[in-house]
Amino acid sequence: MGTNAPPRREPFTRGPHEIYFKNLSKPKQKEVMDKNGSNHKLRVCVATCNRADYSKLAPIMFGIKAEPQFFELDVVVLGSHLIDDYGNTYRMIEQDDFDIHTRLHTIVRGEDEAAMVESVGLALVKLPDVLNRLKPDIMIVHGDRFDALALATSAALMNIRILHIEGGEVSGTIDDSIRHAITKLAHYHVCCTRSAEQHLIAMCEDHDRILLAGCPSYDKLLSAKNKDYMSIIRMWLGEDVKTRDYIVALQHPVTTDIKHSIKMFELTLDALISFNKRTLVLFPNVDAGSKEMVRVMRKKGIEHHPNFRAVKHVPFDQFIQLVAHAGCMIGNSSCGVREVGAFGTPVINLGTRQTGRETGENVLHVRDADTQDKILHALQLQFGKQYPCSKIYGDGNAVPRILKFLKSIDLKEPLQKKFCFPPVKDNISQDIDHILETQSALAVDLGGTNLRVAVVSMKGEIVKKYTQLNPKTYEDRLELILKMCVEAASEAVNVNCRILGVGISTGGRVNPQEGIVLHSTKLIQEWSSVDLRTPISDALHLPVWVDNDGNCAALAERKFGHGKGIENFVTLITGTGIGGGIIHQHELIHGSSFCAAELGHIVVSLDGPECLCGSRGCIEAFASGIALQREAKKLHDEDLLLVEGMSMKKEEVVSAAHLIQAAKLGNIKADSILRTAGTALGLGVVNILHTMNPSLVILSGVLASHYVNAVKDVINQQALSSVKTVDVVVSNLVDPALLGAASLVLDYTTRRTY
Repeated sequence: MGTNAPPRREPFTRGPHEIYFKNLSKPKQKEVMDKNGSNHKLRVCVATCNRADYSKLAPIMFGIKAEPQFFELDVVVLGSHLIDDYGNTYRMIEQDDFDIHTRLHTIVRGEDEAAMVESVGLALVKLPDVLNRLKPDIMIVHGDRFDALALATSAALMNIRILHIEGGEVSGTIDDSIRHAITKLAHYHVCCTRSAEQHLIAMCEDHDRILLAGCPSYDKLLSAKNKDYMSIIRMWLGEDVKTRDYIVALQHPVTTDIKHSIKMFELTLDALISFNKRTLVLFPNVDAGSKEMVRVMRKKGIEHHPNFRAVKHVPFDQFIQLVAHAGCMIGNSSCGVREVGAFGTPVINLGTRQTGRETGENVLHVRDADTQDKILHALQLQFGKQYPCSKIYGDGNAVPRILKFLKSIDLKEPLQKKFCFPPVKDNISQDIDHILETQSALAVDLGGTNLRVAVVSMKGEIVKKYTQLNPKTYEDRLELILKMCVEAASEAVNVNCRILGVGISTGGRVNPQEGIVLHSTKLIQEWSSVDLRTPISDALHLPVWVDNDGNCAALAERKFGHGKGIENFVTLITGTGIGGGIIHQHELIHGSSFCAAELGHIVVSLDGPECLCGSRGCIEAFASGIALQREAKKLHDEDLLLVEGMSMKKEEVVSAAHLIQAAKLGNIKADSILRTAGTALGLGVVNILHTMNPSLVILSGVLASHYVNAVKDVINQQALSSVKTVDVVVSNLVDPALLGAASLVLDYTTRRTY
């Protein structure tokens, strides 16, 4: 790669990139001129804005002009073509024997960002009149310049079909955004590389309207055989210059970082002066910052330096010969990374203006060209080398393909373009109810016996539920919680549920603000001073809420049950223990030390049975499942439990269920125990009524239906008349602890602040 070679390099050898340009004719590209009427010629408007786009458009224009039986050509010239400072390059269009239908002066001088915007606006003001007069069937727009954006916008709004050349490519600066914007406006696309074609497809453009043709300028590059190239070199660089012993420099401002690009240009000129080789410097384009770059050239005396030739424009045919036989090209022009590769000429690409472009191995990128030494070192590495000729951007047959593509356009097809969006998973519905249903929570219920985890939807549906025995140790319990939560969260994705957070219901006294279990009941071992929020949130990357199981039951009723819309109510849980929650003015009461609503420990008898809390006569000591089991065992030990219709296996454990069954079957002693338990619970409720004055009491849990009538009777007998109108109902919720844990999440993350 760095060896000397003969001065003439013919770019005609086959390479790997040439293969994919073979057999590009697609079945859709049949010549169907009769679609548009046998006598109809396709009226094509080609608009050119500058010397660079004309080099790509000229081969197409020659092709169109050569087939007058199929096409009518109108040429519109605008932009920097008509500015003296940029070479009045419209003259080369006239020299190529094209009739220019319209010349539009659209450039607002100033060469800054505002001038670019004003130039687009001026073009938009002037173009409608031209297009109304021409009435083209199709407009051909090239590239990514701001002038081209004005052309595409005007044509699209005036219902004129657009054929965009060189869409789908990737580069730096604002050009990238402009190029893709034109793509979205264009109806048809001619791209130069396989990658560009894939980008267009990824941008949802219709594959049937994309032609992979190669770059039109390559048609000229690869057929350039000028044996008198030395006369061209001497004309532009001097009589004493030899092939591969000079440099071509072409650098433009970077509109997204003008200050840096000017500094980089200054460093480039310093490096070229130090390198001391004959250099042809072309003036920059008309972008914002170009005026400052010209000032830098003049400040350094480039126009009068013996080693430099500064020019505004070189005709494309001659420019081809100059870069084909140069020792190196330097700058940030797309020409360096595209066309020059066809000759294997070494290129130094400076900065980010061409970032993302496909390049051959002849290109050395200096992304951070922030010192003279870096650029000078790049010149030393690249100058005079010879690289293999690259055909990434074309094989020399783009124009015939483009003409065939133009002939295939059916003007009877609807003008409105269609986008080909990739397939996505179908949603069942997009109405608000469906969205609410899919918002879900992970609910965890830590009971004395079981550990349960569920996916609960916004409407209170338990979508998935998992149950395991609650481990006896803290470490095993926490490990199991995490394992079950991870499994449930993974399954939630499959059932179209989006998990908003984790809610945990647990026995004991809880600080919900910190997510800490302060101390637990004797039913759950090793469960005091436990931080639940931190490890679970860290593992699942979800917010976590924790509260007492009685409070969670109240929250479940408020969101999903009888308490929905009720301002003041109390929930009592009758299960293994007795718990509850208080809703006052729609809010849950926690108390100053998070001990509110320990309703099971309201004392209803000073000499009652001993409670697990250490006191005597608590509601829980009379009416809990444990209390009923205790009394059932006493009866069983005295052989007073079983009655006719009941049986028990020897190994069967006596439970509260046996006491209830015995009472139903006529066991007087069992029935008396249940009535005493119901009375104790009723007295506790009366105390609550006299303290909180709720409008509703909800009995929840497995024993609720056995106690509800007894509670109502006690209220009628013992309560003040002002509270006797209270409603006492049995909860209709199947899993209040899980639903309450879910409501911790769902209320907080949607409408309510809990």
